[in-house]
Amino acid sequence: MRFPLFPDQASTLAPKVDELYFGLTLLSAIMMAIIFLPMLYFLYKYRRGNKVDRSPLRIPLWKIEVTWTVIPLLIVFGFYTWAADIFFDQERPPAEAMDITVIGKQWMWKIQHPEGNREINELHVPTGRAVRLIMTSQDVIHSFFLPAFRVKQDVLPGRYVTEWFQPTKVGTYHLFCAEYCGTSHSGMVGHVIVMEPADYEEWLRVGKPAETMAQSGERLFRELGCSGCHMGNSQIRAPRLEGLFGKPVPLADGQIVMADEKYIRDSILLPQSQIAAGYAPVMPTFAGHISEEELLQLLLYIKSLGLKQPEETR
Repeated sequence: MRFPLFPDQASTLAPKVDELYFGLTLLSAIMMAIIFLPMLYFLYKYRRGNKVDRSPLRIPLWKIEVTWTVIPLLIVFGFYTWAADIFFDQERPPAEAMDITVIGKQWMWKIQHPEGNREINELHVPTGRAVRLIMTSQDVIHSFFLPAFRVKQDVLPGRYVTEWFQPTKVGTYHLFCAEYCGTSHSGMVGHVIVMEPADYEEWLRVGKPAETMAQSGERLFRELGCSGCHMGNSQIRAPRLEGLFGKPVPLADGQIVMADEKYIRDSILLPQSQIAAGYAPVMPTFAGHISEEELLQLLLYIKSLGLKQPEETR
């Protein structure tokens, strides 16, 4: 019977995390040996009744203090640098990463690809390509955990969080919720299916819906009346969205924020929290009027406008 001690290494990050783990384990074993082996030796050598020299050793105390302070400090700083390098690599997805949206909900993972393909408790991805997950929760705190990829991220209601990975091996891998989220928490499991790029493209083609997420967002954008203020030659003066995403935005209070996923979300649900400089605070809130899925569709549509130039007003 096969009983692996560790999950497969199925991402570019997995070997780095395992190397750090084994390094820390080795350091702990060495420190334990340095402490306990001499202790056991001295317990035996200086036991009661044994005739040995018990006179104090004349060793300068400052040498002992410097040795057991400086050497452990250098070792700890070395491990800190090692771990920080892995952390920054994990927190900075490549610019060309493929975005996939994930919504945690009691008790399932709702996943949608940019092309519009939807999944529940399954995630199909191609091998060799970086994947960035844009995640939020519809109710309570969940945690998206992929042991074989060595990534785990708490998914919070009311905000977007991200994690990324690059699969390296074709196969099917476990997906867990690693945060207790209610009665059926143990059933909030699924799989990540890593496919060859050609097989993944075929999977997308077979299950492709009529609209991509950005196209659904554009339709919703017009149905909600957003285009009457933010697009073209609208009569109400509002910030144009073409070319906005990923750019700095001056606010009325003098601050400058980046137009990222969080800014777009807050602008839709909490429009009075960050007023763009030069504009009146007249936008209504859409909190309670649209779902998390619709919010993600609007987000991807606005992101798709990021490379376009604003239309000139007349």
